[in-house]
Amino acid sequence: MRYGTPVYFRRYGEREYNKATGDYEDAQPIEVMRYAAVTDAGAETLNLIYGELKQGCKTVRLQRGYMEPFSEIRIGEKMYRVDFNRWNRVFVVSEVQ
Repeated sequence: MRYGTPVYFRRYGEREYNKATGDYEDAQPIEVMRYAAVTDAGAETLNLIYGELKQGCKTVRLQRGYMEPFSEIRIGEKMYRVDFNRWNRVFVVSEVQ
């Protein structure tokens, strides 16, 4: 198995108060890159997790588990949310619309 696809685990920082405008502003997202083996999720896996076939789902496998908290995963320019996680090493993700 080749772990050659860069995958970015994204989390968002704390919102900061801007004294000039009086509003809270969103902080820039923080991304951590790991290399992973990314494949399309198989039909059997999709049936087990979702109960139906779903497009835009991928399986992301890491050599070592990613233990830090994160909100979503970016692969290329597309954002994905985690639908299933096993041992913090294998993630089944679906595309965020």
